Amino acid sequence: MSIKTTVITGATSGIGKETALALAKKDHTLYLLVRNTIKGDELKQEIITKTGNKNVHIVKCDLSDLQSVREAAAELNNGKLFAINVLINNAGGMFDKKELSKDGFEMTFVTNHLGHFLLTTSILPLLEKGHARIINLSSEAHKMGKANFDDLQWEQRPYSAIKAYGAAKLFNLYFTKTLAEKYADKGISSFAVHPGIVRTGFGTGTSGLSKFLLWIATPFMISPEEGAKTSVFLATEPGMEAKSSQYFVKCKMTKSSVLAWSEANRNMLWDISKKLVGKSAVAGEDTRKKS
Repeated sequence: MSIKTTVITGATSGIGKETALALAKKDHTLYLLVRNTIKGDELKQEIITKTGNKNVHIVKCDLSDLQSVREAAAELNNGKLFAINVLINNAGGMFDKKELSKDGFEMTFVTNHLGHFLLTTSILPLLEKGHARIINLSSEAHKMGKANFDDLQWEQRPYSAIKAYGAAKLFNLYFTKTLAEKYADKGISSFAVHPGIVRTGFGTGTSGLSKFLLWIATPFMISPEEGAKTSVFLATEPGMEAKSSQYFVKCKMTKSSVLAWSEANRNMLWDISKKLVGKSAVAGEDTRKKS
């Protein structure tokens, strides 16, 4: 089996860490995009010790900081990599109170969607060369999400952590389907994943209703290792390209919400995202109108 090159965001803990460990055992060459490079280096050593796989590389990337994302993409594009076979957009977060990123974006939106949009579209040539599988971590919370494109920054409404998170997870599904549509002829496939309700540090620091709902869910939570299984499955199972654009739960294709299939919303999100990251055109994008 040929060695695969895999890029994973948010790999220093929880699902991302277990995904990295599992793929290292399968001899994937790993590029781990992390906010904290000290933790990243510690994880690298842990992966090498546990798996014997020394092909682990740490790249600094804060998905809430678009300049950091651009620098990470530039490092991946610097010529050392010939191709990327798997991209796992794993990082995410829920923020109890409204926070703005360095660039002035609402944190839930930029961390869960916009940062990954910029990263993915910035490394498209490498993804095309690798006939890549792009795996976006969404959530069943997308079924609570609504696409309010007139108020992405929550300036006109009282901020709700749960609603902001649900919207971001809905956007993950829109992004998945648009990637599948635009780049199928380039050999790229994309998938959305609900990892389950996983026992991690996710949601730490939340309060009010968000904290209560997490507490209610505690008895039903699964381990990070269990939560990583669907991402690992989609990264490694042969023949999954035929199921590109689909939503997976427990390694099985599952129905998403009806709203997640809105072509108008998908197109609007893509166009808005391009404008927000300052890209007049996305590399390799097919702008031809479909008949």
